[in-house]
Amino acid sequence: MKEELLRVSGLSLAYGSLRAVDDVSFAVREGEVVSIIGPNGSGKTSTINLISGLLRPQAGRIVFAGREIQGHKAHRVAQAGIARTFQNGRVFGNLTVAENVEVGLHETRLAGPLRSWSNTPVARWAPLFLETLVNLAGGRRRRRERAEVGRLVGEQLDRFPDRLPDRADHLAYSLSYANRRRTEIARALVSRPRLLLLDEPTAGMNPAETDEIMHKLLELKAAGQTMLLVEHKMDLVNTVSDRVVVLDGGKLLVDDVPEVVQADPRVIEAYLGRRRAPVSDV
Repeated sequence: MKEELLRVSGLSLAYGSLRAVDDVSFAVREGEVVSIIGPNGSGKTSTINLISGLLRPQAGRIVFAGREIQGHKAHRVAQAGIARTFQNGRVFGNLTVAENVEVGLHETRLAGPLRSWSNTPVARWAPLFLETLVNLAGGRRRRRERAEVGRLVGEQLDRFPDRLPDRADHLAYSLSYANRRRTEIARALVSRPRLLLLDEPTAGMNPAETDEIMHKLLELKAAGQTMLLVEHKMDLVNTVSDRVVVLDGGKLLVDDVPEVVQADPRVIEAYLGRRRAPVSDV
């Protein structure tokens, strides 16, 4: 059995009296695909946001690759080897498709000593200033680096051969919704993360587009990519997942293989509502 890559223990987050995430625990092993499902408002995206550093947990531990990362800011989580996409699809409209994908390399390629400045006012612009100077100076080393960046970006664009390569120089605001989602997935993958977090990657997509993304996820799985996926489309979940984590009201309901989860009466009840008692029992 492969080693654990991610371990979430007793994770909790509340907004006043609302327990968005309530003592949730689960693990993801190296090379595994785990899906988080549940009704709307069950805490799925909040859990992803806690793991990726967008939110700070009020209790619990997040251990990634043997190191605790709970409470770390998003850029430190990215540097540790976790990349993500967002539920509503986020791209920079005034950048080209290729530039959007290149953004995914920022945290992992920034010079080590300068990383600590990236969250400090004023000083955080120093790495960008130095990079600009290097760009102006040119030189053989810079040309090699740009060639490598171009290769990495092109590699990810080629994951969607009929959609993105021919649009590499198009500004992202001109893209269809589906191509924006494809661009975001390419951006998350360009840093070659150890763990890929996908928050509803097929939201808003039609059946053909959903099927395309499902096959891309299966290709990633076959290549050994570890993934934690939030998704509502159960055909996709059941096809790509090794395990399924079910949340309801912020609490962990079930953590098991897809076949068991599908048949669990607690899951059916969470999605369809509490069964009515027979008339004779009322």
